[in-house]
Amino acid sequence: MAQLEHLTERTPQVSVDELLKGFYPSPRFGSVSFDSYRPDPAQPSQAQAVEAMRGFAVGVDTPEPSGLRKFFGGKKPQAKAGFYLDGGFGVGKTHLLASLWHAVEGPKAFGTFVEYTNLVGAMTFRKTVDALSTYKLVCIDEFELDDPGDTVLMSRLMRELADAGVKLAATSNTLPGSLGEGRFAAVDFQREIQVLADQFDVVRIDGEDYRHRGLPESPAPLEDAELEQRMETEFSGKTVAADDFSALISHLSSVHPSRYRQLIDGVDAVVWHNVQTITEQSVALRFVVLADRLYDKDVPILASGVPFDQLFTKEMMGGGYMKKYFRAVSRLTALAREGQTGEES
Repeated sequence: MAQLEHLTERTPQVSVDELLKGFYPSPRFGSVSFDSYRPDPAQPSQAQAVEAMRGFAVGVDTPEPSGLRKFFGGKKPQAKAGFYLDGGFGVGKTHLLASLWHAVEGPKAFGTFVEYTNLVGAMTFRKTVDALSTYKLVCIDEFELDDPGDTVLMSRLMRELADAGVKLAATSNTLPGSLGEGRFAAVDFQREIQVLADQFDVVRIDGEDYRHRGLPESPAPLEDAELEQRMETEFSGKTVAADDFSALISHLSSVHPSRYRQLIDGVDAVVWHNVQTITEQSVALRFVVLADRLYDKDVPILASGVPFDQLFTKEMMGGGYMKKYFRAVSRLTALAREGQTGEES
């Protein structure tokens, strides 16, 4: 039998140290390296990006000259404060960013743009700067421009970290279905990070944008009456978090998004009863964070109600946060397929 739990009954309390310990690549990228990245021979920019990032890693790990070495002209490899990898979905940017993190000795941090903004929300800006200023490298995956306030916040955070000698590395993604037009590109990044722009090496990585085809087709949701039987069939012997969907999204408002990683700690699968379309933006944005954390841990889903391609309203899917919602639908769909068919997400 499955061991049943409810996320709605969990309210994790997380210390500052525990929050910071969570800033590492997800299990999907837990053992990647520059050597395990396979550049496409038809896309020479991919191999060039690997070599550029190898060089950046060397610069991060090589200490500044001091004492007699500094006096007599000892030099370390020239490396700018930051490295920005620009490209579309599916070309391996996160793989390379995680490889950089693995290649560099600590202390170091790896997280998504949203995880860093949530960290500031949980700790305050000044405490976040003080904590991360002791690190050698801070990696920011999926840098976003959809919230001007968050963009300014991250620009300021990166500026203060760079002033403290911390090396920075960032990636971004295209909007699904809009290769070129409206894409977050290097020029946008350089403009938005203002005074830091000239301190970043910008490298373009080309390749097939596998999500350019748009949203994947969601599997048909299960009938509510069959959820328990399917749960026992698919997840016997595992820890399953089963919740009513409306109760879950209500509960998320009482748990800071920085704690969602701990919220699902120890959960092997989730079952959601009566999934409904989310109509409030604040609720939807919180749920996107939960979807990311579930995807990071590869947690399969069984659900009844509306299919995941109807999880957000049409206005949301075409609005300023569309990138977040497309990503969430894509990831939840993959986890639902894994839960229903065993297909890897």
